[in-house]
Amino acid sequence: MSRTTETSTRLPGLQPARLAAYYELTKPGIAGYVMITAGVAYFVGSAGGAGLWALINVVLGTGAATAGALALNQYIERRLDALMERTRRRPLPSGRVEPREAFVFGSALLAVGLAWLSLSVGWLPASIAALSALIYTLGYTPLKTRSYLATLVGAIPGALPVAIGWTAAVGHLSLGGLSLFAILFLWQLPHVLAIGWLLRRDYQRAGFLLVPPTDPTGARIGWHMVLYATALVPVSLFPAVLGITGEVYAAGAVVLSLLYLLPCLFATRKLRASTARWVFFTSLAYLPLLLVLMLLDGAVG
Repeated sequence: MSRTTETSTRLPGLQPARLAAYYELTKPGIAGYVMITAGVAYFVGSAGGAGLWALINVVLGTGAATAGALALNQYIERRLDALMERTRRRPLPSGRVEPREAFVFGSALLAVGLAWLSLSVGWLPASIAALSALIYTLGYTPLKTRSYLATLVGAIPGALPVAIGWTAAVGHLSLGGLSLFAILFLWQLPHVLAIGWLLRRDYQRAGFLLVPPTDPTGARIGWHMVLYATALVPVSLFPAVLGITGEVYAAGAVVLSLLYLLPCLFATRKLRASTARWVFFTSLAYLPLLLVLMLLDGAVG
């Protein structure tokens, strides 16, 4: 037996499968999205003058705090996750990580992320990150089984990373940061509703109310999608109105927002799985393209 194998046998916590389970607890896809939006907001807020180390500190500090909150969310929802087909193979319901280990891991990551932000870029970004984690774990998570309002509440921590990045760059939460927050808040809602409709039967097993429970045809969901996507058209122009970006971004934002609105309009006729997927995939394309426009016509242009 090699020395590496002996070490792995003696220290089961260091085995690749264990490490992979802990990595999975951080929900790397969501954590990565948060890191990107915080980094873009910092870069745009600094008008392209962001120092490399400051940018790295914002991205990694926000990522660690977010990963910790996501792990704590899975700790809280471990019994409900075991009821759903989509989530029953997660580290906690599958038994790959013990609940106490997940709680300690998530708490430690959150504490490290908040300390990192506070020491590197200031108390305000760290405080916003703490608020985001608080709303996510103690607001959104328990509300999911109680009210459809959970969808709106959950969009707040989903949009707060741009406020973390913005305040790290400018030192305070100005209209520019609020405009980015409003864009991400509205962008999420059709995206989340589309997911909620596609997974509604799985969510019903856990008692989640992420879509209206009295809307079996999806008609109300479709109109909610239209409401949020319509509001996004003028809101997406706020950075240009405030002088953060220019005309190229403004034109691109209008085109992208109208393209996002289009599948939502179709959803009001009859919300099929195909229409919900159209909304979902359009939302996935919308945000990266908008952020690229923001970078090219704002911070860089």
